[in-house]
Amino acid sequence: MGLIANAIGTYLYIVLITPYAFEEALVDGYREGFLGKLIVLGAIFNLVLFFFFLTGKIGKFQKPVQEYEARGVVMATMLSGIVGLMFNFIL
Repeated sequence: MGLIANAIGTYLYIVLITPYAFEEALVDGYREGFLGKLIVLGAIFNLVLFFFFLTGKIGKFQKPVQEYEARGVVMATMLSGIVGLMFNFIL
């Protein structure tokens, strides 16, 4: 779930904030060295998913707290941070 949320967050950031098309932003990001920053900015969307899993009550709707899913979102966020660092400093 965390990796999917990261991909959605990256897509939304590119489409809503930048003037580039999605494919053009990815190609230019790799070529100019800011692809890692795009990936890390997309991980901000994981924050919403993390708190969704830890919240037991949403309005009048009760749901069980899902600690393991929240832990998976944290691990996916750390993975996206590592990938972002790799794109910025290694590749």
